[in-house]
Amino acid sequence: MGLFAIVIFVAVLIGIILFLYYFPLGLWIRTIAAGVPLSIGSLIRMRIIGVPAGVLVAALVRARKAGLPLTVDQLQSHILAGGNIDKCVLAMIAAQRAQIPLEWQRAAAIDLAGRDVLEALQTSVNPKVIETPIFQGVAQNGIQLNVKARITVRSNLDRYVGGAGEPTIVARVGEGVVSAVGAAADHKEVLEYPDRISKAVLAKGLDAGTAFEIVSIDIADVDVGKNIGADLQTTQAEADRRIAQAKAAERQYAAQAAEQEMKAETQRMRAKVVEAEAQIPAAIAQAFTAGHLGVMDYYKLNNVKADTEMRGAIGSTVATDGQSPAGGGAPQQ
Repeated sequence: MGLFAIVIFVAVLIGIILFLYYFPLGLWIRTIAAGVPLSIGSLIRMRIIGVPAGVLVAALVRARKAGLPLTVDQLQSHILAGGNIDKCVLAMIAAQRAQIPLEWQRAAAIDLAGRDVLEALQTSVNPKVIETPIFQGVAQNGIQLNVKARITVRSNLDRYVGGAGEPTIVARVGEGVVSAVGAAADHKEVLEYPDRISKAVLAKGLDAGTAFEIVSIDIADVDVGKNIGADLQTTQAEADRRIAQAKAAERQYAAQAAEQEMKAETQRMRAKVVEAEAQIPAAIAQAFTAGHLGVMDYYKLNNVKADTEMRGAIGSTVATDGQSPAGGGAPQQ
């Protein structure tokens, strides 16, 4: 009997919990107290289809109290689509207070696009300042300038869905800054009048196709960097020097190769002379045998040869001592 009573008690307790879950009497009483009455059937239907009734009721009460004509179906469809109704309702209330036209469809579209609709509305009311990285531009005189800017932007709700974000704004401003610096004939002009950069960049309409409207571009800092022109000239001079050295080495190698070839040709000619001289005794012997050369002729030939060798020795001695071949001349200067 005791076990049966416990089972009955547990069953009744579970039934009460299920009843209170599917029949949210507390929420129903809250809607009545807030002046936004919802039928108990609507609340039960929200529980069944998986809509958080508490979140929906809170957003609905907030919207009705602010005077927004939102319906339960609009909130339910946005929750089922994965949206955040709290931010959408808060954004619409802020837009109403700031007298900015913002419809439910646009707010829901911005939220479902993955962007913070409340932040977009706040940025539309209170412009946002974007700190840019350092942009490096080179003036026409070759001096590099490091420029840092601050971009003040305001959200454009009409282009917030499908419009480009902050990285595109920063990239376009960087491109404009580099172009403006490059158009300056002297870097001193940019240092003296930095507002020329902001005016030139603003005139290009860089916010086209983005989710923002550029309010102003302020140059925060301009620093002088490297002398790019001088570095390029130095690099070019070094490259020209290396090319000249390579060509000189090529000519030197070619001259050395020609000299080696001439030495080899000279050695070949000497070898031929030695070979020809080696054949002279055989030719003389053959002439003796054939009777074409006599003994006196042979002695005359030897005398001529000895005389020639003596003259060559005298000539080499004179050239070494710096005297003329005649023996009486003064040393050559």
